[in-house]
Amino acid sequence: MIDSRYRVEPAAWQQDLAALRAVREEVFIVEQNVPAEEEWDALDPQCYHVLARDAADRPIGTGRLTPDRHIGRIAVLREWRGRGVGAAIMRLLIERARERGDREVELHAQDHAIAFYESLGFSVEGEGFLECEIPHHRMRLALAPVERRAAPLLAPSPEPRVYDCNERGDTLEAIRDLLAGTRHELAILTRDLDPQLLDQPDVLDAIKRIALSGPHARIRIVIQDPAVPMAEGHRLVALAQRLSSAIALRTPVEDIDRQLAAAFLLNDARGYLYRPLASRYEGEGNRYAPGRHAQLTTQFDALWERSVPAAELRRLSL
Repeated sequence: MIDSRYRVEPAAWQQDLAALRAVREEVFIVEQNVPAEEEWDALDPQCYHVLARDAADRPIGTGRLTPDRHIGRIAVLREWRGRGVGAAIMRLLIERARERGDREVELHAQDHAIAFYESLGFSVEGEGFLECEIPHHRMRLALAPVERRAAPLLAPSPEPRVYDCNERGDTLEAIRDLLAGTRHELAILTRDLDPQLLDQPDVLDAIKRIALSGPHARIRIVIQDPAVPMAEGHRLVALAQRLSSAIALRTPVEDIDRQLAAAFLLNDARGYLYRPLASRYEGEGNRYAPGRHAQLTTQFDALWERSVPAAELRRLSL
């Protein structure tokens, strides 16, 4: 079984050239028969590149953003497709375009990938065409400008802080730190609401503060086994019932989602805590890690859409 952990981060053309070439050659030149002379162009050194790597630091995906707002060379190795790698790469490229002030981005989508790009907000424009003998369509995405605020009101990016958790105290401290840095949004994947971590008075107070933070408050929790918090009277369930407009509980319906081994927590400051085994306290994370956060957000968003409201928890009496 492939280790599902990976990260997505900016790449430097010269330093990361071998890794970028390894992915693009495998996907485009070997798999899709694109001529090598058409794969590499004079734009590459000028582009913003993104690289995905697996847990062993091997390159598994890439993409680029050109100076003229064109996203391209999106490539993911065959064995990693369907795991959210491509969407995580796209998120980082789109974010970079917004940060530098682009009002829109465009791409040439292979026809089989049109639905994927539509899921990210792109729209098809014009008639189809052939590129390297492969059917394509031009697609475009309008970008909302980055909100500009007066300097005193602009929330700075948090200082990175690595979480290396080996026991309950470490994990609880990391959760407290992430909650303290959360403004309005949380996303949590948990097997049983982790009573030894989330059913603690200060943790519950922090979650309540986030839920009451204003109209943008949004706390999404996916619970794989809701029977445990039901039986134990978990206080986070009661809080979710009282603040149901801000806290939503869902449970997976597909076996593959019910059997996911990991648990993680994401906040809206691009921090995360990831535990490979939900039954244990060991885990890793960071107060500020945009690439890894984007990857986990993609995974969580897909899981959230496949899950259903946890009606049995909503019916519990307060």
